[in-house]
Amino acid sequence: MSVAQFEREILGDRLGENDQAWFPRWLRRYAMSFRNGLEDDLVVNLGSVLKFSRSLLASGAPAWQRWQAVRAIEFYRTSVLGCSEPDLSQVIATLARLGCQERNLPLEAPPTEEELGKLRGNLNRSEPIFIQTMRGEMRVLHYAAATEKAYVRWVKRFSGFVGSVELEQFGDRDIGAFLTHMAVEGNVSASTQTQAQSGLLFFYQCVLGKQLGFLNAVRAKKSDSIPVWFSRSEIEQLLVHFVGVHRLMFLLIYGAGLRHKECRRLRIKDVCFDEGHLVIRDGKGEKDRITFLPERAVEDLKRQIEYAHRMHRIDVDAGYTQVYLPYALARKYPNAGQEVGWKWVFPSRQRNLDKRSGQTWRHHIAEEQFANAFKAALKMSGIVKNGVPHSLRHSFATHLVEAGTDITTVQKLMGHKDIQTTMDYIHISQKFGVDLKSPMDTLG
Repeated sequence: MSVAQFEREILGDRLGENDQAWFPRWLRRYAMSFRNGLEDDLVVNLGSVLKFSRSLLASGAPAWQRWQAVRAIEFYRTSVLGCSEPDLSQVIATLARLGCQERNLPLEAPPTEEELGKLRGNLNRSEPIFIQTMRGEMRVLHYAAATEKAYVRWVKRFSGFVGSVELEQFGDRDIGAFLTHMAVEGNVSASTQTQAQSGLLFFYQCVLGKQLGFLNAVRAKKSDSIPVWFSRSEIEQLLVHFVGVHRLMFLLIYGAGLRHKECRRLRIKDVCFDEGHLVIRDGKGEKDRITFLPERAVEDLKRQIEYAHRMHRIDVDAGYTQVYLPYALARKYPNAGQEVGWKWVFPSRQRNLDKRSGQTWRHHIAEEQFANAFKAALKMSGIVKNGVPHSLRHSFATHLVEAGTDITTVQKLMGHKDIQTTMDYIHISQKFGVDLKSPMDTLG
């Protein structure tokens, strides 16, 4: 296996003790971004390396960690792939310069306990040791909080399946049996099974350092389904059952095609009333885009931002000036939290302690608030479709296509990387034309 070969290579005397400890971690992190990356040779080109470095930056990784990660990939390129291209020296030099500016220590110095403690955040000491270790490793490698939560859940379920917390004694056959149980007994979807497999692979290969072979498991069948969407009349039926901040979120998710998370994470500075648009920052795939600001939502949105201003003044007066900032901006702009533009449009009612950073601040509204309101509205409206908040985004795209909007325009508004994803919204009535009728309706 390519990654295993890399780990054998670093045992030589060409690397220092610090690099021998950290290079395998970063290469595994890089490999996990590829399908079968832990088994096959990894793709190493300038685009993939820059994308990986930017993803670490988006997760808050300091420059010295990104410097380590790119150097690990460069060493893999040379020692395992036997190539001298792509040339990563410029990227490494830039990260080295930034890293020296960030640290009060030499760049080559091993990470201090203080640095690692900040990266790991506050771990729950009541959890089993193997879960604490896994969480700490994922935070050091800057996995998303949602990914950490999902992976930990699957490792806990696997522990319950095998009936032990001493997971190092189990291997390929046990994981295969667990995945088969999920598909046969649990009847889970293919994506759920894949997520569980990824979580277990991370735990065994990245935490325990145990190489796994072929996982012989029954695979869940991948369904070819179309998304759930609502008609225009159903949208109006749903809207009457929303009030206050939930009504405004409904208007934005449907009227601008936002993902639920994008709506919750909207910041005041990204609302452009004069131009009539919203700027969506760091969307899925770490892409920014511009979309509509629905006229119907303008007045409510102005009132909501006034409320966010009041919350900001209350927090500043109480000494809570910090707010979560992406892309390590908290270090670059230490006073950004005092600027109201960085605050959330939909702030939570109270301040909370962030488990990862250890900071107390006012975060954005919780996911379940709008989800619960949507579920209640769906029940009261009498609509029997199995819709979720994301169905509003599907409805946005579907209605644009039905109105004759160019498919590439819909792709840009939705932030889709692949045009084929957008094409899924061209449903039967669009594929065959509005004049085509069922044979039953053409009988005399």
